[in-house]
Amino acid sequence: MDRKRLRLLRSRMETELRDNILNFWLRYAPDTVNGGFVGIIHSPCEPDASGPRSLVLNARILWTFSASYRVFGNPACLLEAERAYDYLMKHFKDAVNGGMFWMLDGQGIVTSSKKQVYGNAFAIYALTEFHLASGRRDALDEAVSLFLLLDRHAHDSVHRGYIEALSEDWSPCVDMALSARELNAPKSMNTHLHVLEGFTNLLRVWDDPRIRERLREILQVTLQHIVDPVEDRFQLYFDMNWHPLSEKTSFGHDIEGSWLIDEAAAVLGDPALTERAAAISERMARRARLTGMDPVNGGMYDELRGNVLHKGKIWWVQAEAIVGFMNAWQRTGEEAFLEEMLDTWLFTDAFLVDHACGEWFDATDESGKQITSQSTEQGQKAGPWKCPYHNARMCLEMMHRLDATLKE
Repeated sequence: MDRKRLRLLRSRMETELRDNILNFWLRYAPDTVNGGFVGIIHSPCEPDASGPRSLVLNARILWTFSASYRVFGNPACLLEAERAYDYLMKHFKDAVNGGMFWMLDGQGIVTSSKKQVYGNAFAIYALTEFHLASGRRDALDEAVSLFLLLDRHAHDSVHRGYIEALSEDWSPCVDMALSARELNAPKSMNTHLHVLEGFTNLLRVWDDPRIRERLREILQVTLQHIVDPVEDRFQLYFDMNWHPLSEKTSFGHDIEGSWLIDEAAAVLGDPALTERAAAISERMARRARLTGMDPVNGGMYDELRGNVLHKGKIWWVQAEAIVGFMNAWQRTGEEAFLEEMLDTWLFTDAFLVDHACGEWFDATDESGKQITSQSTEQGQKAGPWKCPYHNARMCLEMMHRLDATLKE
């Protein structure tokens, strides 16, 4: 691909982030009555302050505006990050038992007090990014405290890794599933992928032997147990002994994991582990390209359940495919990965980006027709799982990676 096209893409990524994604969240998400951010924004741009407020959404908002401030230096981004941090500390933090609650109502009252490891890992990810953006030591202290709590209560010292969830007081709980769509299993790929992500960011700012040891463990668990060694894809659910409990394939998680594995290994700085991770990352990206892509319309399919291919195009899947294929091209130099990245962006820009009201629609069918039944968001622009993290992070990653490429 010629450098002119890469420069145009670099410019488009910055415009998309500044003008379309961040401006949408700055305009519609803050709740000036109840504090923090509304939990639901109905498509195309209808805030609903009465909707539930998830730890995932609030943490991802904190991460997005912190990371964006670090790049652009826009005071408005730092103000929104501070709003998210203050709300997280005031309403989501359990002042008695430690850790973060899972869900609140629109007035900030706790409706689900369990300690979902997935959500607390995202809080670590966001708090460390906020520390990097603001320089505030208290944010780093909160991230370290969460890490120590997870390590004390959720770590499996026998089989390694982390269990899915615990009760409010960190005692065992029956319902560990992330949502009604998820299997109620004691361990999952999804939780470990984002523990890996959160611990990677924490190690960047707190190079302590304890976090270094756990990040290494999570990466090794991922490479040894979570990645299927035959099919080069993630297995999704496990019992305590790491026996797989599902045959479903999630293409979006596979391609997202391919570059997050690379990132974690790079931050750890272990040459042997980096080499092993790079080989597996490349194989995962190659398989996702061969089995998860729409060769006619462009874009990445949702998932494979048994022999049934679900051909919906989910917003976050496309964002991760763009970064994942860019990472694979940087690793291998194979133009096929670069072209797949561009084709996925062109599909996304044409059918998922809302050029009129801002942000992205949640899902389309394989041809690009919007269809809410394909996703958990049901047409929402913001919700417990719909946030500015995947698409904003995609823009930030692509800006950084394209800058590096264009300097060569």
